[in-house]
Amino acid sequence: MELAGLREDVAHLKATFELSERRACGLIGIAVSTYRYRGFPADDGLRQKLIELAREKPRYGYRRLHVLLARDGEVVNHKRVWRVYREAGLSVKRRKRKRLVRIGRPLEAATQINEEWAIDFASDALATGRSIRVFSVVDACTRQCLALEADTSFASRRVTRVLERAVSEYGWPRRIRCDNGPELTSRHFLAWAIERQIELLHIQPGRPMQNGRVESFNGKLRDECLNVSWFRNLFDARRKVSAWRREYNEERPHSALAYQTPAAFARQQAALSFALKREIVAGEDARQGFPSAPSAALTVALSRERPLPGYRAKESFELTPE
Repeated sequence: MELAGLREDVAHLKATFELSERRACGLIGIAVSTYRYRGFPADDGLRQKLIELAREKPRYGYRRLHVLLARDGEVVNHKRVWRVYREAGLSVKRRKRKRLVRIGRPLEAATQINEEWAIDFASDALATGRSIRVFSVVDACTRQCLALEADTSFASRRVTRVLERAVSEYGWPRRIRCDNGPELTSRHFLAWAIERQIELLHIQPGRPMQNGRVESFNGKLRDECLNVSWFRNLFDARRKVSAWRREYNEERPHSALAYQTPAAFARQQAALSFALKREIVAGEDARQGFPSAPSAALTVALSRERPLPGYRAKESFELTPE
């Protein structure tokens, strides 16, 4: 006999012979909990409604769908909605954020011109409220600003055009240090660097001080130019930014260069490099790579510069191997 028939027999005994529920269930042979159990209504209608709502709003979770059901007059517990929602396979898939992994390259002391360039962007706005970006290129050794370009946007091709102009004036860099912006990680920019055999040093995300030289330059740019200037239009911004670049390179003393201007320090470094190359070619000690007896002009020039790797400067302006 089915469960429904057994329940009817229990009800008949209770009504006819006035037996208790427990006694009647014992005579029929079923548990009291089985007799009292009432099945839940079928979830087919609720499941169909949830599927229809999920098709209309595919990014809504079960809580929002429960609110929409209540608006339609459907009185249902949120836990039941969650159970049917999960059984129907309607759970919203969360989009995992892709995290860029970079190996950090700490800042190293640059001792030669064009050994490393640092590039970055700064942001500002015109008088009309339109935002602009300023692209800066700085030599890590001389702290000279090689390019400072203002525009409303910078695609990767525009970035490489600015770098090409800087290269035509100052020469090719060995490596370029930059962040992970879309302009500096695009296929065009990467192919441009590989074709010209330039090493790209991308800093770790969230570590701007791994590109600290250009960050320091951008701080000076913002403090001395962007924050004190009112740009009427883009042409006015380009004119003022270009004027500040000339002042920075040729007039402004730089504390990291013993308060020389970057342009003067660059000329001094170029003269020193030229003299050193002449001494290397003319010197007899070719195995060590440095002349054993440098000329008087070279020793005086070296005394004004930072000590070269592998040598220490004496007070008498002589260069002695360590």
